[in-house]
Amino acid sequence: KAELRHFYLQRVIGKGAFGKVRMVQHKIDRSEYALKYISKSKCIELNAVRNILTERVILELLDHPLIVNLRYAFQDEENLFMVLDLMLGGDLRFHLDSLGTFNELQVRFYVAQLILSISYIHSQHIIHRDIKPDNVLLDHRGHAHLSDFNIATQLTPQKPYRQNRAGSLAYMAPEILLKQKYTTDVDWWSLGITTFELLFGQRPFEGDSNEKVQESILHDPLQFPEKIQVSVECRQVIQGLLAKRPKDRLGHGKEGLQKLKSHPWFQGLDWEQLESKKAQPPFIPNKDVPNYDAVHELEELLFEEEPLRVHPRSKDSTATMEIDTKFLPYDHTKQGKASALEPNKTNLIRRKIDQAKYNAHGYYELDHQL
Repeated sequence: KAELRHFYLQRVIGKGAFGKVRMVQHKIDRSEYALKYISKSKCIELNAVRNILTERVILELLDHPLIVNLRYAFQDEENLFMVLDLMLGGDLRFHLDSLGTFNELQVRFYVAQLILSISYIHSQHIIHRDIKPDNVLLDHRGHAHLSDFNIATQLTPQKPYRQNRAGSLAYMAPEILLKQKYTTDVDWWSLGITTFELLFGQRPFEGDSNEKVQESILHDPLQFPEKIQVSVECRQVIQGLLAKRPKDRLGHGKEGLQKLKSHPWFQGLDWEQLESKKAQPPFIPNKDVPNYDAVHELEELLFEEEPLRVHPRSKDSTATMEIDTKFLPYDHTKQGKASALEPNKTNLIRRKIDQAKYNAHGYYELDHQL
């Protein structure tokens, strides 16, 4: 099974609440990946065990060209490790901060690829619940990939909806804020907010406090800034995605995906070429500069008390016993993806998700703020 010693550790390219993301290279086949490592103690301290376990299990269900896929998973005494597809083009938040806005042609391309990745996870009964520029990663050629499934959830026949609050406030759909039952429609709302933000460099519903942002989402009409002109068709898509009632939202229902893909704004796009990443992206990240915040690497050099290294598993560790038993190893070269396996295997993995939900330390949903 995979272990940390099987990889060459390279530069730090990201940092989150529980750990960091580092470029690594497999020592045998020389493939490059992104290594996401999470401190067990930090995980317990922040009551986030359930989120990490759910992300790990959900990622085993998914396999799609426009998703940041799981390739390996393992752990040692101190950390949990997930080895993921490497995206050297940076996330859309990084580029948005650098460029200010994207043009309509670029945004249309990203939105189209996100429609494909979002509809795929919905076909697996999964709601992402945190779609935003930060969680859309570009590969070195400029194709958009959906990432970060740590507050995702999978619907079941027994519970085909959710009612708890989860996500990043500025991207939350009205039905989440109102504590109503919700399903996959909330992801289309978040895509609408993201589309607006990429085009105009600001979100459509804002305020100087969380309460005012929430009030704006619930009650303010959608208004487009006059400083940047976009096509009527583009506005129609945004208006459709940001319909406050889920049943009125573009993407809703059995015919919703087809209505979205057949909208005139997407006329001329080849959806198969987009999904296979054969379509030419309108923006190619600069491969000669880091497409991430270099501060992460500087912090590693200046402030890291203990560099990442192998910590052998202790046989008598009790503090993290629950994580130890539920964060299972994974190797994509040996196990395959659950989505391609027989139904019994898929059902087994779904039961693991339920166990992660109801048995893990500190069961709750992360409620990210602005």
